[in-house]
Amino acid sequence: MKVLITSSRMPFALGMVRKLAAEGREIYAADDHVLSPGNHSKYLAGHFVYPSPRSDTAGFLAELERIVREHEIDVIVPAYEEAFYISTQIERFSQATKVFASPFRTLARLHDKGAFARLVTQLGLPIPETVVVTSDEELRETTGRFDRYFARGVFSRGGVCCLTNTGPLADALEIDDVHPTPASPWLVQPFLDGETVCTYSTAHQGRVSSHLMYRIPRQRRHSTGIQFEAIDAAESLKLIEPIVAELGYTGQISFDFLITDDGLTFVECNPRATDGLLLMPREELAAGLLAPRPETFVLEPGGQVQLSLAVLADGFADQLERLPQSIDDLAQVRDAGSGWNDPLPTLYSALAMCHSVGQSFREHIGHIVAVVGDMNWDGEHIDGMSNADATLLTGLRLQPGQS
Repeated sequence: MKVLITSSRMPFALGMVRKLAAEGREIYAADDHVLSPGNHSKYLAGHFVYPSPRSDTAGFLAELERIVREHEIDVIVPAYEEAFYISTQIERFSQATKVFASPFRTLARLHDKGAFARLVTQLGLPIPETVVVTSDEELRETTGRFDRYFARGVFSRGGVCCLTNTGPLADALEIDDVHPTPASPWLVQPFLDGETVCTYSTAHQGRVSSHLMYRIPRQRRHSTGIQFEAIDAAESLKLIEPIVAELGYTGQISFDFLITDDGLTFVECNPRATDGLLLMPREELAAGLLAPRPETFVLEPGGQVQLSLAVLADGFADQLERLPQSIDDLAQVRDAGSGWNDPLPTLYSALAMCHSVGQSFREHIGHIVAVVGDMNWDGEHIDGMSNADATLLTGLRLQPGQS
């Protein structure tokens, strides 16, 4: 089987490359970034560079179709938000290959945090009270209702650009700097105490094929996770199965939860892969993605993995405060690349990190934007999308603010 993994710069995409190749699949990788670490693994049968999905959508889709046809790819596995652009043309690609993703209308409903909150509420599943605001006045009024609040963009990621008056991110962003609009709404919820935990799953036609849950012992500046530990996944599986079934979902899917005194409560959904994939055993990952078994595989708790290069960089941040802990973690916790004897991606990871830091400095943009801004989807109209998808996108905006 020939598998093409897109957005190969992501650490979990490199994990897919290695694990699927080790299970006997013929793996190809592609990205719009020439420094993509996943494009330089020794486990690849080939790699490609295509145009930016966001800034040149037509060029991206045309080149992806050319790659698929020329190399007779059996399945495309999107790793990040390029999935949204591909999903608008899922019928077009189905003439040549299989896309392991759901149609755009399904992905958009999950990625839009307001629409996701409405879906969870309709299904009778736990989620905090959620209000979508589209103006400065609505933002001030809604945050004023809660003694403690947490707000972020309806389309946001990586724990950045969060507005709150509680916790480690309190006052990191001023309310005067936030300007919601109908085209770029924000979501406001009461701040709940509890540890954030995450899940990673694969699904086929409404059935979960593999599932795990993990905590994040270390984050980089209270945002992106860099260390991951598997925990018991039984309760979270029961909560996500109704969503996957309701949508007839196919693809990779990830959820964030809070562990509260009342149990798990939903925070948000990422209808794509996340770093939790790195915890999945290679045989079960291959089965979950490509050849689902009759029973859902659920990972047992206890495994740990980290992104050692990120842990080292984090240790030198903030006046070396975390360096002793970083040294201990580097000695004790398995690196995501441990045992693969595949050194070039590590070199390209360092080069890509230097490039993104430089771009962030030169262009005065956040580091997360520098890393993935060329393939994000933040609710904009996508060139070439169908009238039905465009209508759906407009409809999401017209829903009432209270979920």
